[in-house]
Amino acid sequence: MDRGLSAGTGLLRKLAGYHGIQTAYSGSDHKINTATADSLLAVLRALGAPIATLEDLPAACREWEDARARQIAEPVVVAWDGNLPTIMVCLPRRLTGRQVKVSLATEDGRRTEWDCRPADAPENRVSLHADVVDMTLPLRKRLPAGYHRLILETGGLRSETMIIAAPQKAYSGDRTERGWGVFVPLYSLHSLQSMGAGSFSDLEKLAGWVSRAGGNTVATLPLLAAYLDRPYEFSPYLPVSKLLWNGFYIDIQAVAELEECEPARRLLNSAAFQDEVGAIRRARLVDYHRQMALQRTVLEELSRYFFSHGSRRDLFRRYVKEHPEVEEYARFRAVMEKQRKPWRQWPARIQNGTIHNSDYDVLVMQYHLYAQWLAEGQLDHLAKSASSEGNGLYLDLPLGTHPDGFDTWRFRDIFVDGVSVGAPPDTVFTRGQNWTFPPLHPQKIRETGYDYVISYLRHHMRYARTLRIDHIMGLHRLFFIPHGMESGRGVYVRYHPEEMYAILSLESHRNQCALVGEDLGIVPRAVRSAMTRHNLRRMWVIHYELAGNSRPLLPDPLPNQVASLNTHDMPPFASFWSGRDITDRLRTGIISASWARREEATRAAVKRRLVAFLKENGLLEKPATPRAVLKACLAFLGASRALLVLVNLEDLWLETHTQNIPSTTSEHPNWRRKARRGFESFCQMPQVMSILIVLQAQRTGRRKRHAARGKTQERK
Repeated sequence: MDRGLSAGTGLLRKLAGYHGIQTAYSGSDHKINTATADSLLAVLRALGAPIATLEDLPAACREWEDARARQIAEPVVVAWDGNLPTIMVCLPRRLTGRQVKVSLATEDGRRTEWDCRPADAPENRVSLHADVVDMTLPLRKRLPAGYHRLILETGGLRSETMIIAAPQKAYSGDRTERGWGVFVPLYSLHSLQSMGAGSFSDLEKLAGWVSRAGGNTVATLPLLAAYLDRPYEFSPYLPVSKLLWNGFYIDIQAVAELEECEPARRLLNSAAFQDEVGAIRRARLVDYHRQMALQRTVLEELSRYFFSHGSRRDLFRRYVKEHPEVEEYARFRAVMEKQRKPWRQWPARIQNGTIHNSDYDVLVMQYHLYAQWLAEGQLDHLAKSASSEGNGLYLDLPLGTHPDGFDTWRFRDIFVDGVSVGAPPDTVFTRGQNWTFPPLHPQKIRETGYDYVISYLRHHMRYARTLRIDHIMGLHRLFFIPHGMESGRGVYVRYHPEEMYAILSLESHRNQCALVGEDLGIVPRAVRSAMTRHNLRRMWVIHYELAGNSRPLLPDPLPNQVASLNTHDMPPFASFWSGRDITDRLRTGIISASWARREEATRAAVKRRLVAFLKENGLLEKPATPRAVLKACLAFLGASRALLVLVNLEDLWLETHTQNIPSTTSEHPNWRRKARRGFESFCQMPQVMSILIVLQAQRTGRRKRHAARGKTQERK
């Protein structure tokens, strides 16, 4: 039976606050939603609080306060632009007035020591423990950018703090170059050389084509490792790991060992293999399992040859040395294939990381090692090739990872077990959303120095000129849904956003990678303020603007925004214009018939206003055909102040089928639909090129107008 907050309300709220849990939140209808006691207890237990019932509250609160009293300083602090004037410390009353020995070890290995006397804390600081006094330690140090270690010692007590010295603003790149780019999911892209779905080589071809048309960016969905056999999960937003790439996108024809390995060439050229390739190519949808199984037969032959005769093994050994996690990953995948079940169902010894050679097939492990090396090499070649032509990759970092994946096994201590991440109910998803993956533990990631977070950021930033951070609100808080409860019973849990922004900023500068935060929908004001403060680019999407009833209908995007017509979670333009997206959501049960009728009436009014707006601004002439309106909308974006304009490749030929309909599974072929046009087809289509010519002209004209305006102001 569900229990409200009447019994033990004060202590339950206090303990929830200690753990960063919000006991209430404002919903999309602006009504206050108060958490139930059962929900709070479940999330508290998941976060590690020693509490089973309300009766345990007093002891649980005391335990948290005692632990806080033993902690001299926070495990992580931020020094913006290297400035660390003071640090908050917590000292037993008996030690107040004593000197504190300070030891600072900077990232480059230098170490300095000195003594310092704490000062009284500001009056608004109230200690949570009777025997502890909150004070400040005046360090007044300027630190080089990096991750440093601060050790404080006094009266037999010792604490260690990670200092993140980071630029206040993330890397910005060339802010004067207002460019444009093309977005397409790589699985959807295909060419005459593709086995079925796209490959890294296909993305390289697309990048070259975009560069020749005047663009400077190619964007795609996450390219991370996935389960394409057992279990079967191909969603790019539920990767096996954020630290490894997806071998599905390897171009077998581009593998160096193919020239040396006769068995692999014989297999590749066999009639049976080519017949299977032909069937996969003809299919309308991507069959990940079938295609990956076929590719693997060749890759396994190449792997066996490589580990016995390969001439590039010195390069391979260097890769493994630089990526220590890859051997663990390959072993994990090999064990899973032998166990044929998720890691939580493995024998305890293996589950806990004690793996013997007999627990897996060494050839399977070698295959996964080899495939990762090939994927890394082909992505590296793609990024360098694109860069040489003035183009850059716009990669996507997903929020979560597969609940039974490598990351949750290898780094299980920093994931919260017993809850899933999702979203509360709103006007569209009236039951809320459960995204099924576990969240990172807000405190334990701090205690481990954010090692995992830093690793997956570096993994992406090595190759991305721009990195999109999915669900940027997740830096601030996430909606935790206890297992076994409906989504509406979840609660928000806070993180430490300044620390996350500091890591993002530091890593973006080190890798010269610009950052984009996905900030669409209902976003707390503090999130966008933080994005502006730390120079994360925002997103501006016409579909969202049209739904907002703004005046003017389409306000000019800001200079720090990435503008587009839609996103991968939205219908393509032609589907929006024809109303097919409404029909699709009605068919899949997301909306009711009455809701669909209301939305159709609203859509008709929006279309009339959009046509009028485009005509008033000289962007559209009669008749207002879908192609003419599309071209006018892109002309508007091209002439805008937006730093980057992204075009959905499929919009260029007026595709009406949607790639993904959120909150659907079997009702719609999400993440599986191949592009209707292949590379060799669309790059020669006059109607495609005419739209890109207009966009390029608007972007170039905008730059010239800005330059002319600047020269005029200089003369004045």
